Amino acid sequence: MERECEKSVVVAVVTEPRFTQRYRDYLEKQKLLDRQYRVEKLRDGTVALPVLAETLSEHHLQELKNRVAPGSTCKLTQLLDPLPSKKARVCSPAQRLCLEVRRWVEDRGVTWSTELEADLPRSWQRHGDLMLLSEDCFQATQWKRLEPELWETVASALGVQRLAKRGRVLPDGTRTPTVTLLLGDHGWVEHVDNGIRYKFDVTQCMFSFGNITEKLRVASLSCAGEVLVDLYAGIGYFTLPFLVHAGAAFVHACEWNPHAVVALRKNLEINGVADRCQIHFGDNRKLKLSNTADRVNLGLIPSSEEGWPIACQVLRKDVGGILHIHQNVESFSGKNPQPPGSSNMEKKHWPHPQKITTDKQGNRTTGSCMGEMSSASKPEWQRWAESAESQIASLLHQVHGKPWRTRILHVHPVKSYAPHVDHIVLDLECRPCPLVG
Repeated sequence: MERECEKSVVVAVVTEPRFTQRYRDYLEKQKLLDRQYRVEKLRDGTVALPVLAETLSEHHLQELKNRVAPGSTCKLTQLLDPLPSKKARVCSPAQRLCLEVRRWVEDRGVTWSTELEADLPRSWQRHGDLMLLSEDCFQATQWKRLEPELWETVASALGVQRLAKRGRVLPDGTRTPTVTLLLGDHGWVEHVDNGIRYKFDVTQCMFSFGNITEKLRVASLSCAGEVLVDLYAGIGYFTLPFLVHAGAAFVHACEWNPHAVVALRKNLEINGVADRCQIHFGDNRKLKLSNTADRVNLGLIPSSEEGWPIACQVLRKDVGGILHIHQNVESFSGKNPQPPGSSNMEKKHWPHPQKITTDKQGNRTTGSCMGEMSSASKPEWQRWAESAESQIASLLHQVHGKPWRTRILHVHPVKSYAPHVDHIVLDLECRPCPLVG
């Protein structure tokens, strides 16, 4: 889980106040309670208990809800700027880093300054014995004269053996991170989520800690006997939960970053599911598959729109399936989200999503139908979901040459990606209309 010294985001389990002590006892016994942060009471009266997301599993959530506290509400949330516990306030990692670096710098005759202190890292990610520092640190010219010994001091203060510093993600289509290895001879790390092992090179591949809630949700789905197409597989963020926990019979994993493909192959092997997955290396828009999938995952942000036509193509023609569509949606007050059909796709707009249904006499009608929205849903999410649904309905008709029914099953928030920008997932059911004789 990402540890940040100032603006932190941690995962928490939420329940009603009367169940808090039972939840706390269980989480402490399982060594899942994050003792660096305080238990918080939320605005709606519920209580959030910070947890160690890297070891939390779907099994633990089911245990809490069904055995530890039957009848309780058990859900995950993310706490922005959580309050540190009393124990953590004694000497935070940031304070310890500042003290040790300052002492080391002054021992070498360099005058410590507020500029240097402000230039220390404010956030980082721990990957085993490697710490990945934020891009906005160690930028002052004075640090250059202290390298490379400086990095050994920083690593020691943070309790790791290797050190790297991230930059901006390259706009190269493969989301290649610009990460510099400062200390150590390689960038390969291992991370465990919900019992799944992920190995990857931090200098070549992205790993999103903020997607833990969606990975747990995917793991809880019942996909037994289903064929899934994961159009943006990466190192296996969602491919692996679908295979390991959701029970998918087979996954077609598409990825065009060669470094991510290397990691994906390793991860399929070490998790024992390589025989149930085929990797399709290259541009998924050129994918030759069709009439295959019971379910399609489109886990690309800020938008997976370019993958929508191929998602429609790979759905089974006889029964259709479900699309999991990721999107970053703006939530500025008074501003309507742009319809997703803003690229080279044909633009069609409806005031509401059109559903084609068939009555008992076989007459086709259209009507609006809405599935489950998150309890924390925003109007912008719903408008985007309806607009996306209309685009998909049009694409399905174009691809298959006949009308399909579409239905919004669920709109699920994943995380806040930036101020006024939310990463959400739309679960969209797509079924071919029965032939009318």
